[in-house]
Amino acid sequence: MKRNREDMEIVWQTPANPPERHDYIFRNGIRYVKPYYFEFISHAKVRWAGKTIVDLFADEFKGRNRDYYDSAVKSGRIQVDGKTVSVYYRVKSSQKISHFLHRHEPPVMALDVKILHKGEDVLTVCKPASVPFLFTLELSLRELAFRQIVTTSTLVHPCGQYRKNTVVGILQAEHDLAPLFPIHRLDRLVSGLLILARSASQAEIFRQQIEAGMVKKQYVAKVVGEFPEEEQVVNLRVNFNAREGRSTVEPESTDEKVNGKSACTKFTRISTNGKYSIVSCHPVTGRTHQIRVHLLSTGHPIANDPLYLSDQIDSNSRSAFTAHKIAVKSTHSLEPKSNDNHITGSEEDFDIDPMCTNCPNLAPIGYDGSEEGLWLHCVRYSGPDWVYECPYPEWASLSL
Repeated sequence: MKRNREDMEIVWQTPANPPERHDYIFRNGIRYVKPYYFEFISHAKVRWAGKTIVDLFADEFKGRNRDYYDSAVKSGRIQVDGKTVSVYYRVKSSQKISHFLHRHEPPVMALDVKILHKGEDVLTVCKPASVPFLFTLELSLRELAFRQIVTTSTLVHPCGQYRKNTVVGILQAEHDLAPLFPIHRLDRLVSGLLILARSASQAEIFRQQIEAGMVKKQYVAKVVGEFPEEEQVVNLRVNFNAREGRSTVEPESTDEKVNGKSACTKFTRISTNGKYSIVSCHPVTGRTHQIRVHLLSTGHPIANDPLYLSDQIDSNSRSAFTAHKIAVKSTHSLEPKSNDNHITGSEEDFDIDPMCTNCPNLAPIGYDGSEEGLWLHCVRYSGPDWVYECPYPEWASLSL
């Protein structure tokens, strides 16, 4: 369950080896990461002071049970100020707390991260759906601009599951591209154009242009029903509930009590067959799930969006959504070396940790990789003197 960013403890990752080709395992069209050892480091919050070390972890990080944390403290995998402590040790504010664990990353669809443009200052790629661009905790453009992403020091929350199974991680592992500075974000289930600066100075240029409103963006979506032929402009505030992981819309109002942020999206129909429509989406603002909830407000939600599909949609339509799910096949071009069995998916691909709560499975508990990417795709970004584009996806071509 997601929590408000204000309630999240941000920690520094300790130095770790960068992603490499042999870190990945491909099975049935799914990309897995070999589990690896990793140390998270944080400093105790004021509200943690006085709690026993086991109570602290059991209360704050519910991804593992209390018995695990008890064993981790006794074995020295959880330490305070670099020292092993008793399970009854009471934490003091600002103390350094470290957790050394066997890390399992969630799987993603085994689709290539296609390089569209590779310049001296800018790299653009086509991000596949289900692959996060960086990691689960979003950073501001200013923060991104002054950090070397995919090096040894990256901000991440202990609950953040992704590091190597990301666009940036894959680019480093398969194309030796680092450091990279993402300029904008795409939701994990959204595909399409992703722009990355290759220097902090270039990232700052993009940041200034975005903040000045000089950058325009275009998406394409496949929606339910026959979308109106004339342009639709939606001005509805977007209120994102981090705990529930979804957004709602509110009318524009001068009432100071409204929670949502001002948002505007322009929609134009490209084509329709009566059952579905392909719609060009031009978000003027950039709120979480903005396009998805604004399309829902028009009565034409994205046709395979399980989070926002209206209850009014009939069962026949829902059956059609299921029938249109694509069985993703790996198009990966990596060839296994004669002494490298990481493509085979055998049990010898990684070492089993007897204390790990996820072993012997590759994926963490609760992740099976059987996700479908949204029918929402970023196709174009343009600025004062530049434009970058991404090809349309196959689903954007309607057939009766």
